[in-house]
Amino acid sequence: MQHFKTLSSFIDYLGLPRPEHPMLSVFNSKDDGYLPCPRESSPPIINDCYTISFKKYVEGNLNYGRTKYDFTNGALVFIAPRQVLQWDNSVVFERKGFSINFHEDFLKGTELAQQIKKYGFFSYSVNEALHLSPKEEKQIESIANNIEIEYQNNQDAFSKEIIISQLGTLFKYANRFYERQFINRKEISNDLLEQFKQYLSEYFESGQLQEKGIPNIEQISDKMSVSQRYLSDTLKKETGKTTTEHLHLHLINEAKNILLKPNKSISEVAYELGFEYPQYFSRLFKKKEGISPTEYRKLYKLN
Repeated sequence: MQHFKTLSSFIDYLGLPRPEHPMLSVFNSKDDGYLPCPRESSPPIINDCYTISFKKYVEGNLNYGRTKYDFTNGALVFIAPRQVLQWDNSVVFERKGFSINFHEDFLKGTELAQQIKKYGFFSYSVNEALHLSPKEEKQIESIANNIEIEYQNNQDAFSKEIIISQLGTLFKYANRFYERQFINRKEISNDLLEQFKQYLSEYFESGQLQEKGIPNIEQISDKMSVSQRYLSDTLKKETGKTTTEHLHLHLINEAKNILLKPNKSISEVAYELGFEYPQYFSRLFKKKEGISPTEYRKLYKLN
């Protein structure tokens, strides 16, 4: 897999104009202008840059990580360094919008270098991109225009500080708009929750717990074709619990059923549930239920 370690090498690969800054490039169509068109197709590639892009993909297959881009409306997309990108020549898109690319070293020594790690949308897949309302689109475009103005101006001692400040503002607005999207897309959130529960039920019932152990969140999200972070954020907004908490609840509910079988020891229950160490199962059970598995079994017998 080809790895582009500099911004210039990545921009060259795309066939776009050379950047004005060695660690920053800004392309903005503005009004009736158009974004430069990147290369028609690409095998899987990675690079060391962040990308914020607003475009409209009309049709075709664009892969981000292991997920296909599955909608036709314009959206704001955030891509983090070393995420796998791939697309083919069936992709057709409108070239209006903007694209901001910057090397991760561009943020070194700034507060944003740490803050950017807290923005979960850089871990989202493309089909979980931010769909902007017309009003939101204008706000984001205004910030992108401010960044482009500084980018095109002669560089001085204040340029980088102003650009980074504008990037920070863009991220804060994106965070706000994602909150709105989580609320507005409640039906999709409910569907994700049901898919998550369905996957766990089928996994448990098929006997895979004993064979493969407890599924990890990456495995579950891959099966659901969503990123780990988006799945967790969506469930957190919908239920107040993360994917890990939901997984633990499912395990505990299953454990309660098995514990009522008198012919099984606590260790056997733990192994049946996919725990490698019975002590971990007992600690988790007590943490969630307030009593140990043994105490739960005794309590049930008393009732």
